[in-house]
Amino acid sequence: MAESRPTLLLDGRLALRQPERGHRAGTDAVLLAAAAGPVGGLAIDAGAGVGTAGLIVALANPAASVTLVEIDPAAAAFARENVGLNGLSARASVVEADLLSAAARRAAGLVDAGADLVLTNPPWLAPGESRASPDPARALAHVRGPGGLDAWMRAVAALTKPGGRMAAIVRAEDLTDMLAACAGRFGELAILPVHPRAGEAAIRLLLRGRKGGRAKPRIFPGLVLHGSDGRFTPLAGALHRGEATLAFG
Repeated sequence: MAESRPTLLLDGRLALRQPERGHRAGTDAVLLAAAAGPVGGLAIDAGAGVGTAGLIVALANPAASVTLVEIDPAAAAFARENVGLNGLSARASVVEADLLSAAARRAAGLVDAGADLVLTNPPWLAPGESRASPDPARALAHVRGPGGLDAWMRAVAALTKPGGRMAAIVRAEDLTDMLAACAGRFGELAILPVHPRAGEAAIRLLLRGRKGGRAKPRIFPGLVLHGSDGRFTPLAGALHRGEATLAFG
């Protein structure tokens, strides 16, 4: 059941209905959208949840159309509500489908090699890596299906047009798996580490790449989220207010 009041992001410019428990919108989605870069055609949010990252991209790019792809019926229902809540029904839509199944994607009307940009926050955990959440929606959002990151990025690549772009956010410890999953699919990889505080190890990686690109990966100076006082750094705060984007790569 939706909350009585929507969650407000971007200083109130984005309103989100979402479940009171389970997987909820947060910093990862804000950073992913900030890393997406400009897009004037079709953007697909692969594994969209309630639609946070994709809707931020839609608000930032008035010429873009956005498709939110989500397997969980409850999350997809919230995403549909959020499309209307933010006045984006003319440019944003929700597709309820299993991203990893080519047949399911086709049946849902998704066209391979059609997206100018695919952005994604893949499920974090491999099966058996840790105890699955007792909340079914949270477990579905966090635990990868068969084939792991490779299968996920294969689907992302299938949706991306030749020369199109990909943006992703993953755990820092998934770097090796993510590089392997992008090999032969996305090149020109630009990698931005995300650190909780200055001097601390990265906890997330933001990646941008181009389908068919051949240039070797580059690692850029990291983004620091919090100062010594625990508050957002100026850049992190601006990102959460929708006043800045991440230009790297």
